[in-house]
Amino acid sequence: MNIKGKLITLRAIEREDLAVLHKWANDPEINSLLGAWHFPSSLNDQQKWFETLNLNSLNQRYAIDVPELGIIGTANLVDINWKDKNAFHGIMIGNTQARGKGYAADTIMTIMRYAFEELGLNRLDGSMIASNEGSIGVYIKKCGWVLEGTKKEWYFRNNKYWDKHVVGITRGQYFELIKKNNYWNEQ
Repeated sequence: MNIKGKLITLRAIEREDLAVLHKWANDPEINSLLGAWHFPSSLNDQQKWFETLNLNSLNQRYAIDVPELGIIGTANLVDINWKDKNAFHGIMIGNTQARGKGYAADTIMTIMRYAFEELGLNRLDGSMIASNEGSIGVYIKKCGWVLEGTKKEWYFRNNKYWDKHVVGITRGQYFELIKKNNYWNEQ
């Protein structure tokens, strides 16, 4: 099953995606913007990671697919807690040509709709490095997430410490947002 947004489709990550995912995983510019940190990885490592993906996992990862561009990045719902109805969400737009075109906002809106309206979750959490102004803008200003705290000097990138912004959104906040912005009904 694919998960449709207005501009993007979230789909399963396929073996043919591994070459571009491997390229992005080894891109220092991309990695400097992400909360996670990576060592240089081989295509063999990427294939081993791919083999661990499965439907029964509490960590779901999706390819972000755009009809005219193909895969432009990845999104996830991880650490899914069915008892307390929450999960952690993250996104990575690896295709630099796809940035600033609304794909990230549509991906986040699509993840929220899927998490809150299909899976019945009540809360999503996220975090971002303070230097990633693009992520801060799209999550907080466009998609209604709330800055819930800051962990000082959490990340070390390019010989400098950066704060970690902790963000979240509840099911109720999501429904208030779409009532206000009419996201799913506007053309």
